[in-house]
Amino acid sequence: MALEQSPALRRGWTTGACAAAAAGAAFAAMLKGSFPNPVAIRLPRGGSARFPLALAELSGDGARAGVIKDAGDDPDVTHGALIVVETARAARGAGILFAAGEGVGTVTRAGLRLAIGEPAINPGPRALIRETLIDVAGEFGVAEPDVRVTIVIPGGARLAEKTMNARLGIIGGLSILGTTGVVIPYSCSSWIHSIHRGIDVARAAGLRHIAASTGATSERAVQRLYDLPDHALIDMGDFVGGTLRYLRRHPVERLTIAGGFAKLAKLAAGQLDLHSSRSLVDIGWLAGMLGDFGAEPAIVDAARAAGGASEILRLAGDLRETLACAVGRRAREVALAIAPEGIVVEVAIVDSQGEFLARVGGGWWSGS
Repeated sequence: MALEQSPALRRGWTTGACAAAAAGAAFAAMLKGSFPNPVAIRLPRGGSARFPLALAELSGDGARAGVIKDAGDDPDVTHGALIVVETARAARGAGILFAAGEGVGTVTRAGLRLAIGEPAINPGPRALIRETLIDVAGEFGVAEPDVRVTIVIPGGARLAEKTMNARLGIIGGLSILGTTGVVIPYSCSSWIHSIHRGIDVARAAGLRHIAASTGATSERAVQRLYDLPDHALIDMGDFVGGTLRYLRRHPVERLTIAGGFAKLAKLAAGQLDLHSSRSLVDIGWLAGMLGDFGAEPAIVDAARAAGGASEILRLAGDLRETLACAVGRRAREVALAIAPEGIVVEVAIVDSQGEFLARVGGGWWSGS
């Protein structure tokens, strides 16, 4: 499969693009009795892509075709998965119907862009598959096709355990994703998609309080504290800015931002992407705050030479919680500048053992 190259990282194809290619090949085989291989599809934003088939089977009035997903250099959970599409004739006038086969999830909660009971094939991939089938039909002089499209991902239920699908109410397997058809390495588009859909699901369920956490330890701590249901928990990772901007357009009443000291120190310094490759802890600022709080000059000097935020926290000694509270207050100010007006925002800083170092905001902490 020919993929566009970049100087550093190789791009790949979305699950939706692979499914569209497999659907096009299977439908073409239904119409002419043989499979195009490789199969070409038009991409949503222009251009085209060609995919070799890993599976091609004709059976009665239907056909099955499969494509191995190549996500390029992106650490995609579905890289290397076999994406199979089965096409079968539908009743006259039915149009193009979609079904979830093995390994593809079904929607069970409101708030997603699909109705409850629908297969978890997102609107973007549905449109791409539909356009591909119409293109194939046009090649053979067929009007808009009446065909049932069933997507199968062998082992998809096991792969889905590594995603946020169950929390979103997508049960039984993976989602078929992709807007452009192209995977940009480390763009984390599927993670950001999960954040947005998680907020949508929480709002649709009428939840007033959600918690967005940078990692599992802080998430578990906040869930225990407030006894929050799973669908109130947003695994935002490093994407605090994207989370807050989406909440600005889709608000809730109460938000807890939870994370470790280092991550939230970055937020306090105005960083909205907390990944280590895209933002750094402001060591000098943290050391300066220790001095303001009365730390000995030798401690402040050691903090300025520290290799990271956790070392500064260790050096803080008895001032540990004071420093954490100050960071929490500043992080909350940064968050409030982006969050929707009227939302109650709490910042919770959690240590590596899952204990709270500071909770600032929302009336839950005396220093708020």
